[in-house]
Amino acid sequence: MTDYASPVFESIALVSIDVQQDLLDGQPHEIAGTSAAAAVVGRLCEAFRLAGKPIVHIVRLYRSDGSNADLCRRGPIEHGMRLLISDTPGAELAAELVPQGTTLDTELLLAGGVQEIGPGEVAIYKPRWGAFYETPLAAHLRELGVSTLAFCGCNFPNCPRTSIYEASERDFRIVLAEDAISGLYDRGRDELSNIGVRLMTSTEITSALRPAVGTTP
Repeated sequence: MTDYASPVFESIALVSIDVQQDLLDGQPHEIAGTSAAAAVVGRLCEAFRLAGKPIVHIVRLYRSDGSNADLCRRGPIEHGMRLLISDTPGAELAAELVPQGTTLDTELLLAGGVQEIGPGEVAIYKPRWGAFYETPLAAHLRELGVSTLAFCGCNFPNCPRTSIYEASERDFRIVLAEDAISGLYDRGRDELSNIGVRLMTSTEITSALRPAVGTTP
């Protein structure tokens, strides 16, 4: 029987979701466990760079007037909530993920563009929970010939979970780095397994990226 769901590491990309300063532990809008996850995401980014595999950082950015916010957050932002506001330090990617001095080009991102962070590494803005909703993500991945996505980031019940289901709907093979994501729970693990997602540790993913030693070309 043909296996359509198992990851193909020769054509894999890393997708980090919302690993931004405002959501780190100790910040006013912290998501518990995100700082620990960010450290692991950072190590995965280094492994993907060394392997020459694509990386996509998905971010959420809100205009200060709340005009582009989800309905559940629009009112609070209109009334002064400072969460992931464009061009503020809190909206920037966590320092562990990107080279020192990297800043988001919010004008480009909010216009639907793809920002190059480094060789094979980009940032993309998503206007809602899912990374594929009204974004150039699918086209970007298809152009690169990517078949498999390794997801990580913050905060599993919301944006990562939605993005994973969207990826499944687009017939991507999917891996979840279970030690590189905040908010993961046991029922979520079972639900992902039931739709063909492979749950792996960051160490397992990193090992799978390495070419076999001693093989003859």
